[in-house]
Amino acid sequence: MSKLISIDSEYKEWLQDVSHRFKRSQIKATIKVNDEMLRFYWSLGRDISEKGMEAKYGSGFYKMLSKDLKELMPEVHSFSVSNLKYMRYFDEAFPDLSNRQQVVDDLNIIFCIPWGHMVLLLGRFRNDPQKMLFYVRKTLENGWSRAMLLNFLDTDLYERQGKAATNFALTLPEENSDLAQEITKDPYNFDFLALTDRYNEKEMKDALMDNAEKFFLELGKGFSYIGREVRIMVG
Repeated sequence: MSKLISIDSEYKEWLQDVSHRFKRSQIKATIKVNDEMLRFYWSLGRDISEKGMEAKYGSGFYKMLSKDLKELMPEVHSFSVSNLKYMRYFDEAFPDLSNRQQVVDDLNIIFCIPWGHMVLLLGRFRNDPQKMLFYVRKTLENGWSRAMLLNFLDTDLYERQGKAATNFALTLPEENSDLAQEITKDPYNFDFLALTDRYNEKEMKDALMDNAEKFFLELGKGFSYIGREVRIMVG
């Protein structure tokens, strides 16, 4: 950091504001990508349903579809057999999305959480969309990561709070929340945007190093953390 930050409070506050605005814009952009991706997944599930693909092609349909989509789009890794089935479950849980007149703002929040969160909810509540919506709201309100969501699913939160009144309004998650961190590094989003393997590798390396750095610093005295990338002279 420059010395100006320590001696000029106005400059320091402006830098902090720039950082805050950038992170909020980043979250907005990521949520937009995520929204488009989940709408696509839902529409693919709708196609499978409307065309009666399972009944027409039998038990091997998903395996065949997965293979064909991967051959058509080898750079995309989202078309696994299990993912395709969850796309079908997504349509089953919210079939009214095909009728634009029936879509209310409250229902559109289902497109705001990461696909990994949605898969977790579909696995438990695909026949109970009201429960799903409750946990989607709670995830957005509190910035829950997938692990945190799983924890609250296991505490039967819906049974304790599901009927409580709420004035929920969709807002962006806080930039430092677990949800914001998770959604901006969601591998499904990278896959949807067809980003390169090298980009994903950098994200993975940064995430691993962040955790390694915290771990070594917490060990205290007797350990030395030199840095993320250190030149080693050999020979």
